[in-house]
Amino acid sequence: MGEIDRLADEFWDASLQADPVQGTAYGEHRYGDRLPDITVEGRAALGRRFADMRARALAAAVPDDHEAALTRLALIEALDGELATLAADAVAHTVDAMSGPQAMFMDIPSYQPLRSEEDAAAMLARWRAMGPWMGELVTQLRRGLDEGRAPVAGSVRRVISQLDALLARPVTDWPLLEPAAAAPAGLGADWAADLAAAIRDGLRPAFARYREFLAGEALPAARDEDRVGICHLPGGAETYARLARAHTTLDRSPEELHDVGLAEIERIDAEITELGSRVLGTADLAATLAALRGDPSVHFSTADEVATAAEQSLARAVAAIPAWFGRLPQAACEVVRMLPHEEEHSTIAYYRDPPRDGSRPGRYYINTSAPTTRPRYEAEALAFHEAVPGHHLQVAIGQELEHLPAFRRHGETTAFVEGWGLYSERLSDEMGLYSGDLDRIGMLSFDAWRASRLVVDTGMHAFGWPRRRAIDFMAAHTALGLNNIANEVDRDIGWPGQALAYKVGQLEIRALRTDAEVAVGAAFDIRRFHDAVLGHGALPLAVLRESVRMDLGLALGLV
Repeated sequence: MGEIDRLADEFWDASLQADPVQGTAYGEHRYGDRLPDITVEGRAALGRRFADMRARALAAAVPDDHEAALTRLALIEALDGELATLAADAVAHTVDAMSGPQAMFMDIPSYQPLRSEEDAAAMLARWRAMGPWMGELVTQLRRGLDEGRAPVAGSVRRVISQLDALLARPVTDWPLLEPAAAAPAGLGADWAADLAAAIRDGLRPAFARYREFLAGEALPAARDEDRVGICHLPGGAETYARLARAHTTLDRSPEELHDVGLAEIERIDAEITELGSRVLGTADLAATLAALRGDPSVHFSTADEVATAAEQSLARAVAAIPAWFGRLPQAACEVVRMLPHEEEHSTIAYYRDPPRDGSRPGRYYINTSAPTTRPRYEAEALAFHEAVPGHHLQVAIGQELEHLPAFRRHGETTAFVEGWGLYSERLSDEMGLYSGDLDRIGMLSFDAWRASRLVVDTGMHAFGWPRRRAIDFMAAHTALGLNNIANEVDRDIGWPGQALAYKVGQLEIRALRTDAEVAVGAAFDIRRFHDAVLGHGALPLAVLRESVRMDLGLALGLV
């Protein structure tokens, strides 16, 4: 094993220790008894470990083997991203309604296995760690307040609302206690009682103390809706620039990214206006968006309709992909409804990877709450992005590349992953997957949504936009439901820089395809191109460009 392979394995192990909950979701169970170490000391030690790995990767000789050379470049980029995230110190100032512990903890039973006494011991240890972990979270947020880094008031209020709803329910109704009813024979009543005690006597009181802290200390000091961006925090401009680089994997300033978003919005506005005039008879963009939002017939009536549309779209896409991809995933994908505890403040959908052990398929989670606010015209583009040919196709193929190091098979390079998802939405139109022009308006609206995120993310975090300006901008340029727009803006507030990755990644993949099409003309093979993009895991964009050029070869005139 060469130096780069050893570093890749070391990095993967360090990543699992840093986020053992995510490791469980991957199907890596070595640290299934733990939660992330969010202490100042633990995070500092992790930062030193990552910095040392980065220095060794930079000093290592460039391997002769093409794949190993890609691994070295991808490893350096991944370590840069980890160091940028640690430096942002979000744990000290972020109160998150979408993925905070009041939501994240409740999701763990859906992917943590319980098949043996060893699994049971790990689960009990993790559940027992949740109460003390919440105490440490309060310590870190209190540190942030002392350092002048307060959370956003709206986010604090939403989390208080979630905690109130959770604390009003008996713990026997919490998802965390569902494993007790499905435990393997032989664990006995004592294990179930211990699991219940961990929640009743540990986590529930800790959640109550967290709520007390949020209401009594965090909320009075919180930033109002005019100061939601991290540019309002000490060192925020520098932090945001590093996060933008980490999420896009390209050297582009917030100003450049903002301008790209505005240019894309201008282009897509014209497409929506033209298609709206043909389909709806509307005169301009505002009239098209108003017609879509104001027509109950183009919205769902029931939660079952939302789920059925997702299932039908997924099935149609699965049937079509062999003509467009040479490599197909072995893992299946299924549609799953979000649980009640996360629906209200969650995005419209998300995807969860299949675990390494194949114990469950990939999952396309769909938000079925408030169905009358959810447009039918979005359903197909959403399924194609989150499932097939989007995230599931890309993620499952990547996981099945057994010759690659684990960090590349399970990589979460945001610009690649989300860029592919957004590329897939327009690709699905080429594949003939949309049912009609109304669904294509949904596709264009989704493209405008991601272009808008370039504008509003940089607007809030680099240029100081208030929350209302971000919401109004997105409402003026997309057909998204207004409730979804508010949730998306709040997501961007809590996750600076992540929103930039979608459109940047899509444009890069599209540019690579154009290069190949121009180089070979009528001989262009879309299956070969897609296999070149997906055949090396989730790569940073600059590394992806080199990899695709090498895969397609000198004969195409790309190198």
